[in-house]
Amino acid sequence: MNNLSTTVKMLRKQYNLTQEELSLKSGVGLRFVRDLEQGKETLRLDKVNQLLDFFNYEMVATQKTVNNETSTYIL
Repeated sequence: MNNLSTTVKMLRKQYNLTQEELSLKSGVGLRFVRDLEQGKETLRLDKVNQLLDFFNYEMVATQKTVNNETSTYIL
């Protein structure tokens, strides 16, 4: 599992929601919730943001860390 899938699953459980309840309340499909929680690597970002918005969360870009060291990349 990745950070996103772990976080969403944790939040869903904190709110005492089933995957089906989360899909209904956030407006995304049940399959999407399941795919996200299982760590699927390709997901629609607009749907991720829609689901995260339900929990008052958002996606942000951060610098990668490798072995607890920040890597600097020139884009």
